[in-house]
Amino acid sequence: MREMVPRRTMSAKLSDAERDRYMRHLMLPQVGEKGQIRLKESSILVVGAGGLGSPVLLYLASAGIGCIGIIDDDVVDISNLQRQIIHSSISIGDSKVDSVSNRLKELNPEIIIETYDYRLNVDNALEIISKFDLVVDGTDNFETRYTINDACEILNKTWVFGSIHRFDGQVSVFNHRGGPNYRDLFPQAPPPELAPNCAEAGVLGVLPGLVGSIQANEALKIILDIGEPLSGKLLTIDALSMQIRSLSFIKDPKRQKITELSEEAISCAVTGNQNGEGSANFEFRYEDILPTEFKARTSAGWKPFFLDVRTEIEERIVSLPNTSLRISIEKIPSNIELIPRDRDIVVYCKSGKRSISVVQFLEKSGLKGDNLYNLVGGIHLWSDTVDSSVIKYGNY
Repeated sequence: MREMVPRRTMSAKLSDAERDRYMRHLMLPQVGEKGQIRLKESSILVVGAGGLGSPVLLYLASAGIGCIGIIDDDVVDISNLQRQIIHSSISIGDSKVDSVSNRLKELNPEIIIETYDYRLNVDNALEIISKFDLVVDGTDNFETRYTINDACEILNKTWVFGSIHRFDGQVSVFNHRGGPNYRDLFPQAPPPELAPNCAEAGVLGVLPGLVGSIQANEALKIILDIGEPLSGKLLTIDALSMQIRSLSFIKDPKRQKITELSEEAISCAVTGNQNGEGSANFEFRYEDILPTEFKARTSAGWKPFFLDVRTEIEERIVSLPNTSLRISIEKIPSNIELIPRDRDIVVYCKSGKRSISVVQFLEKSGLKGDNLYNLVGGIHLWSDTVDSSVIKYGNY
């Protein structure tokens, strides 16, 4: 276990009140008094005081993390209360960091709370993150995630990642003891249509509780140096089926180590369009394939993995023959392990626009571009050129 950041004066012993408070921890052989003192001497920065930050902050404070930093530039809104359980109706209109600080002081007056009432960005990330032993991500946007990742790589800090979308969640641990980081799993951000935030797509209220609790668990394991952190593993959670899967990944040996935090590196990660502009130094190798060519090649024996990225409603209207699997476009990142890496892959949608975004995302995520194909024109061009009985339909 690496040394904690020496920055605050706290007693190396537990008081009688602390022993009473943390009694259930002290009874655990893996924690005990030594482990509880380690928690007391540790410091964790939580980026975001919303849906994920709520359970993370509550559990870290309850566990006795000695110093907790909170950074968020937002204010409490009534629409937050459905999932951001650390806030209350009387906090509406208050800054989130003030609301959280007041709640945590009530919960555990033994700990230190440090607040930053502004947004984490490339100008302040290195200074702020350097003050803490560990970072927990409670954000909902790619720009901040890449900022956290790059700053942690430069500073050699571990960070715990979490994300939520509708009924799906993800958790991982990055940059832990030289392990892989966020850019090894997601070299660049997916197009915006693959990554709507909670305000745009909605989220089941309890999902942040599930994901945030796992994040807090990972943070405590790392501080205590117990168990096996989710380093090199992406845990995916489907709250509808309660299926939990673990996807393993490794460091990309070709990826250059981040040595400087810059706006350019972050903006390259969050910009781009279907023509590939904004994907700095990335040369796509995927191919476009017309429905007529696809039909001819499959009739001659070609058996690619045929991926439909439309919605369930669209699937009910019509699907193309021999479709291997349907994963709606926004669920591609959390289900990427379902897509084979040892076969040719042809992606289709209604008109070909969503499928372009998906094949670009898949290639950036490590699938071989030589094996990726975008079905030009999608179902509509298929109807026009291959089989007129295939139904053309309106917008979804």
